[in-house]
Amino acid sequence: MKEKTTVADVALYRKYRPQTWKDVLGQDHIVKVLDSALKLGNISHAYLFSGSRGTGKTSVARIFAHEIGTSSDDLYEIDAASNRGIDDIREIRDSVSTLPFSSKYKVYIVDEVHMLTKEAFNALLKTLEEPPAHVIFILATTEIDKLPDTVVSRCQAFQFKKPNQNVLREMILALAKKEGFKLETSSADLIALLGDGSFRDAQGILQKVISSSKDKNISVEEVEMVTGAPRKTLVNEFISTLVEKNLSAGLDSVRKAVEHNIDMKVFLKLILQKLRFILLLKFGAGMDDAIHSEVSEEDFTYLKDLSQKKELSISSVTLLEFLNAYDSVNRAYISELPIELALIKLIGENK
Repeated sequence: MKEKTTVADVALYRKYRPQTWKDVLGQDHIVKVLDSALKLGNISHAYLFSGSRGTGKTSVARIFAHEIGTSSDDLYEIDAASNRGIDDIREIRDSVSTLPFSSKYKVYIVDEVHMLTKEAFNALLKTLEEPPAHVIFILATTEIDKLPDTVVSRCQAFQFKKPNQNVLREMILALAKKEGFKLETSSADLIALLGDGSFRDAQGILQKVISSSKDKNISVEEVEMVTGAPRKTLVNEFISTLVEKNLSAGLDSVRKAVEHNIDMKVFLKLILQKLRFILLLKFGAGMDDAIHSEVSEEDFTYLKDLSQKKELSISSVTLLEFLNAYDSVNRAYISELPIELALIKLIGENK
């Protein structure tokens, strides 16, 4: 008897990988250019896709190959992190001279191309300079600054953007619905924030959450529990201590977060988001609607009230201090120490 496939059996990022241009989210500036070029028959011999992880570089490369009629037999994907030496590139250089099996073009997708050795780059450069007419290279990288200028200059380059909070939230809500789950908007917002501008990371978090859910309705409390994110009441409590300049209460909030095994980086990320919103509500005319769309009604009222205080102690200095703390968390022997030091500097030393 065939076993039933569950959501845990297939990674969401694989199951819902974009298959056509209309499936690609957040990269309209790239899709429109590539699609128009293909319709006009303007195909380059080499493309360079750069951008942070999980933004769709490999998916777009595969769609591009499909759109020009390249079959699976003529599509080659190479992970430069594992095949980074000159011998690997020489093997590619030797294979490009052979004609495609059943397509007009052979497409080589080289992922994490920045991992190639200097010698391998030199070998690749020779191939990029004089490629056969039937060969197209698509190079993908998260670190374009590590690529030689000579390689970059021979490619048509595209910079992939990180998806914003709204794009990630809508994707999460749509995928959850397809999987038969119902998420509260605040649940999707939290997953989107924790996804940190990566479709793949956000999908991974969603999969972890729905795999752990006992029913089809997922509350924000469930997301907080599974991801190690603090309850919003604890984050708001911490921010209130900053406004009130109450050092002991602030340190107590940090202690509570530690006792509940809260990830300090996630704790700070949520704090930074709300501190930013407070400043934008205070100084940024016309930002109310945009911020309102990213938080719950209760949170928006809370943040708006704080922003209207006449002697608000939260400033750009506050935000900068916690940004520095955020950068220090991973290096700190005691993960909560950077937060405690920021509190002492902002409140304790000013008394």
